[in-house]
Amino acid sequence: MKKFILILIAAISLASCIETPPERLTEYVNPFIGTDEDGHTFPGALVPFGMVQLSPDNGDNGYNWCSGYHYSSKHIAGFSHTHYSGTGAENLCDISIFPLVNTGATPISVRSEFSHSDEIASPGYYAVLLKSFNIKAELTATIHCGLHRYTFPESKKPALKLDLGIGNGIEARVGHNGDLPLECYFKKLNDSTLVGFRRSIGFVGERCIYFAARTSKPIQDATIFADSTRINSKLEATAVKVSTFLTFPETKNGEQLLLKVAISSANIEGALAGLQEIKDWNFETVKKNAEAAWEAELNKIKVTSADSTFKETFYTAAYHCYFAPFRYDDALGNYSGADKKNHSGKNIYTLSSLWDTYRAAAPLFTLTQTKILPDIINSYLEFYRQHGLLPSWELYFNEANVMPGYHAVPIIADAILKDIKGFDYQAALDAMIVTANEDIRESDFYRKYGYVPDDLDPRQRGVTKTVEYAFDDWCIAQVARKLNNQPVYDEFMKRSGYWKNVFDPATGFVRPKDSEGKWMLPFNPKESIGFQEGNAWIYTWYVPQDVSGLISAMGGNERFAQKLDTLYNSPDAPYRELKNDGFYGLSEFSNEPSHHVPYLYSYVGKPWQTAEKVNHILTRFYSNQPNGLCGNDDCGQTSAWYVLSSMGFYPVNPASGEYVLGSPLADQSDLTLENGKHFIITAKNLSKENIYIQKATLNGTPYTRSFIRHSDIVKGGELVLYMDSKPSESWGIKAKDWPGK
Repeated sequence: MKKFILILIAAISLASCIETPPERLTEYVNPFIGTDEDGHTFPGALVPFGMVQLSPDNGDNGYNWCSGYHYSSKHIAGFSHTHYSGTGAENLCDISIFPLVNTGATPISVRSEFSHSDEIASPGYYAVLLKSFNIKAELTATIHCGLHRYTFPESKKPALKLDLGIGNGIEARVGHNGDLPLECYFKKLNDSTLVGFRRSIGFVGERCIYFAARTSKPIQDATIFADSTRINSKLEATAVKVSTFLTFPETKNGEQLLLKVAISSANIEGALAGLQEIKDWNFETVKKNAEAAWEAELNKIKVTSADSTFKETFYTAAYHCYFAPFRYDDALGNYSGADKKNHSGKNIYTLSSLWDTYRAAAPLFTLTQTKILPDIINSYLEFYRQHGLLPSWELYFNEANVMPGYHAVPIIADAILKDIKGFDYQAALDAMIVTANEDIRESDFYRKYGYVPDDLDPRQRGVTKTVEYAFDDWCIAQVARKLNNQPVYDEFMKRSGYWKNVFDPATGFVRPKDSEGKWMLPFNPKESIGFQEGNAWIYTWYVPQDVSGLISAMGGNERFAQKLDTLYNSPDAPYRELKNDGFYGLSEFSNEPSHHVPYLYSYVGKPWQTAEKVNHILTRFYSNQPNGLCGNDDCGQTSAWYVLSSMGFYPVNPASGEYVLGSPLADQSDLTLENGKHFIITAKNLSKENIYIQKATLNGTPYTRSFIRHSDIVKGGELVLYMDSKPSESWGIKAKDWPGK
């Protein structure tokens, strides 16, 4: 018996010495979240902010396929190397590769059936069985290079089809959606190396992608089609559309063929250099490195929860935040600029969906991405030097000019006001001032009239433009004050109040006004005339720079709160048949102008109302299912809202340095800051019922404010929130504890 006890003690001691493997956060990521309904994400392989975003395309056109892939599809038509995530426009999907067997060469696009049960996706990796050909396709990537691995069945005719004519939505209307090829070039350098380019025009105008590809086995034969006509050459072709059918020696069952494809916007030499990012043909090593890069990013925020579904939703949201903007300079440090000339520059970024991302994604970057944020801002400034204005909605250094506002401004201003270094503050202010005095998107009318008259706006979006320009102007004023430029501060503070010129005290709404200063009739706050992607019920709340002024204009705290109640308590009014449509009363949470609104209750001393609305949105409109995003993810903005709100706070004014506290979903969130410090948010007694903050402490000291400042977070420490099922009668109630004070 004594011997048995000694053995047992020894076993227990040995077990205690064995360290538990660290939790791998990448295992919680489900890249299929957001691929259904209107999320418009894609499930393919990439590294954080990688230029190559290698993903399957269904070969279908239309709004559902803005990312090239939609969960409802049953076919795959190719694997292309450029995508964007969560947007509302079809574009990209350049350099399409498709493996096949036992078919003749054809210029017609080929598709294969597939099943989601045969599909796997994780950070840095994607795999699927192409049922029509019994080929397993696997993808992984580095920053500039994609790596394909195809496992073939026994076949006498294994082949790869390289299609340069294919782009996303090429049948759609050019200049709005779709990507129409203008010129494609292909050249076979030797029996394993291919180069070329694809020049096209679409959503953001004209652009060109150069590529270099290398196969792991010698190419046996090449059949080239130029504009659907087979040509005699087996080495080279130029046409509007070019596709090439590459054949290889016959394969045994399970034999693998690998392919590297690197890209550049500058030239073929840059693409060829990108191939060197993958030195050999070790697919597992590249996959492992990509996964490690994602693990490092996800570890910047560690959440504690017994709810694995929540963790899957949370870490997938965090993952989606780091798709864009993506690297634009090639492996040689070159890129095609806004002036259509090649430029040299390391760590240049593109894809700036700024109307979306300035609200939450950019403030999240000031917490988790302070190393690359200066590079992103320097990219804006490079674009400004080449284009003359800061970007608004930019892709591949082309300006789409599709959304109102000059929203590079709040992102730059937020970084300056938070003392993030690595770019020239004065040059940034100069660029902001020039951009704010542009004469496009009716901003000249905004300055002349103090608002954008709807009768002078050809698209009748004057109210939206007015209130968004006013916020951007407030941001410029704050930077001017920091840099001791009083005249600029005074000018732009005056302009920041122009929202009052479209606010009607009689109705309590912002509304369209004509060039004679008269309210335009008829007026229905549920209609979209005067607004872009919203209406008066949505945009009346868009005064993040002056919430107290909006409260006064509405008649005081109670009337402000009552109007918020009407917004959320009115019957939902969906206009489309989606299971996850984002409607919450008259609020359309599926669109960004509604993202800050539930937090406004805290500005009138009703933080429990904020908690209720935020908790409802977190638990109703987000999930770990393919339709788990309501509306477009918009380059990570919708996901960023979830990340920040799940931790317990949100920046109503994204350049103020204030985060309004809400209702966390995580028992604890441990934020690792770039300075090495940790800021921890602990929610005591948290449950599905206990959604209300009763009291709080910051670093052990009672904390009564319903917001926290960025300056407190970056010092490190712990914010403890004590949760209960009933609203608090004291926390966040007094006026001195409200945000915006």
